[in-house]
Amino acid sequence: MADTEASLPALAPARVAVITGAASGIGLATARLLAARRMKVVLADRNRDDLERAAGEVAAIALAGDGEAGDAMAVTCDVSRPEELERLAEAAFARFGEVSLLMNNAGVGNNPGKPWEDVAGWQKLIAVNFWGAVNGVAAFAPRMLARGHEGLIVNTGSKQGITTPPGNLAYNVSKSALKTYTEGLAHELRAIPGCRLSAHLLIPGFTYTGLTTGATEKPSGAWTGDQVAGYLLERLAAGDFYILCPDNETPRELDERRMAWAMGDIIENRPALSRWHPDYKDAFEAHMKAPRK
Repeated sequence: MADTEASLPALAPARVAVITGAASGIGLATARLLAARRMKVVLADRNRDDLERAAGEVAAIALAGDGEAGDAMAVTCDVSRPEELERLAEAAFARFGEVSLLMNNAGVGNNPGKPWEDVAGWQKLIAVNFWGAVNGVAAFAPRMLARGHEGLIVNTGSKQGITTPPGNLAYNVSKSALKTYTEGLAHELRAIPGCRLSAHLLIPGFTYTGLTTGATEKPSGAWTGDQVAGYLLERLAAGDFYILCPDNETPRELDERRMAWAMGDIIENRPALSRWHPDYKDAFEAHMKAPRK
C-alpha cells in the first residue's frame, strides 16, 4: 500500500472520494476498498434504501481500520439532474473540505430498443450514462481545480462503447460518447499549467453487477466488482488513462484484436459493424487467429 500511496497522493489516508452509483457493483466495491485504505468516502445513489445499507457497510470498514463511522457519508442523488450533482458537491465539500477522487460510476443498462423506437427511453438512458458524468464533472471539477491538490476523475465506460456490438445500441452510444468526452477532458486538464487533476477512463470487462442481465449468481467468466476495483487502483498507480480490464474469459490480447478490427472498418472501408456481417465472418476469424505483428 505504501508504494501506491506514494504514487497516488489523491488516494492517501484521510483524502476524500465521491462515488456515484455506489450502492452496488463496482461503485460499492471501490468504496469498500478506499475505506479500507482509510479514505473518507461519499457514496451517492438514487436508491435510498440500498444506499443506506452500502454506507453502513463502508462505515463499518472505516471503523475496523481505526477510522470513524462519519468517514462514510450517503447522499441520494439522481445523476441525470445537474442540480443534484451540485447538491452532492456542496455536501461533500461542506463535510470534508475537499474531494480528491470523483468516480462517475452511475449507469443503467436497460434497452430502449431500435434506433427509431422509444426515444424517451433513449433519452433517459443517455441522461444517466453520459450526462451523469458530464454533470458530475461540471459540479466537481471547478471546485477540485480551485483547491490545487492532487486529484483524479474516473469515468466508468464500457468495452461496448469501443467495439459497439449489436444488442443495445442506446447503451453503446452512451458509453461511446463517454469515452470521447473523457479523452477530451484528460486533454483539457493536462493543458492547464500546473494542474494536478487528471482524468481516467475505466473500461470494465465482463463483471457481475446489478446490470448483469439474467444472472442470479456470478458467471464463471465474470470478474467481481472487487476485482475491478483492485485493478482500477493498480492501473491508476501505473498512470494509465485507459484502464482496460480483463476478465476470466477475455484476456487483453483478445480485446485488442477485437478493437483493432473495429477501427479497421473505417481504415479498410468495410461495412459498419463488419465483425457481425456474414460476408466478413471468415475474414474476422482469420484476423483473430493471425500471428501478432
